[in-house]
Amino acid sequence: MSDSTIPPEITDSHCHLDFPDFAGQLDDIVARAAEAGVTRMVTICTRLRNEPSVRAIAEAHSPVFYAAGTHPMSAGEEPMATVDQLVALSRHPKFVGIGESGLDYYYTADSAQAQKTSLRIHIEAAQRTGLPLIIHARAADDDMARILAEEYRNAPYNCVMHCFSSSAELAKAALDLGFYLSMSGIAAFPKSQDLRDIFAAAPVDRVLVETDAPYLAPPPHRGKRNEPAFTAHTARTGAEIFSMDYAAFAAQTQANFNRLFAKAAAYKAAA
Repeated sequence: MSDSTIPPEITDSHCHLDFPDFAGQLDDIVARAAEAGVTRMVTICTRLRNEPSVRAIAEAHSPVFYAAGTHPMSAGEEPMATVDQLVALSRHPKFVGIGESGLDYYYTADSAQAQKTSLRIHIEAAQRTGLPLIIHARAADDDMARILAEEYRNAPYNCVMHCFSSSAELAKAALDLGFYLSMSGIAAFPKSQDLRDIFAAAPVDRVLVETDAPYLAPPPHRGKRNEPAFTAHTARTGAEIFSMDYAAFAAQTQANFNRLFAKAAAYKAAA
């Protein structure tokens, strides 16, 4: 970092500010984020019935944007989303992404079929809106790579593999489609060298940073509640991975975010 007391700006591309962990504290959470240089956040709605409350957070806090979808771990118990429903939600000026959707066979393999159906619905919504798809992938690499590629051949779309911690093979499959990998606090864990190596092999112009708050706090806060301000710790790890000055890496991730989440970038420019 430069000698300036103002930290470089970065964006927490994925957090969950509607979770009970943050109840009654959002003004402080947003203020601490700003102090750390985190000037934008995308808060993610994981069950569509919660969309009104997530939308309200984005409306109440100028640095906060939002996305909505049905999380794969909820796909078997929530009403199946429709493409029209997601497209309608996307008309809100601060709605900037579709999801998170995806596949999770680690905890919820029993709902695999519902997850795959839900994933294809979310992909179609991304294709129709032009907004980026936000993907959660765990223990489902083969199906994930296959479905993403099949649907991309049908109609191109943009996508970020959020909180990427899967295999090098899935990383390559996503990057080959032009997609992005998002780095969470997991990349800063001492035992995550294999994951750091995967990121190091990726193009630096295809990397985002995130918290997934309230989960996965990076060191030195590991084991505690995560919050958007801690994106800065993960971004410092990213700078080390790519052998870049922190300010340069921060600027690169900002450019990457602005390219992928173009609606959020345009909103900021117009504000």
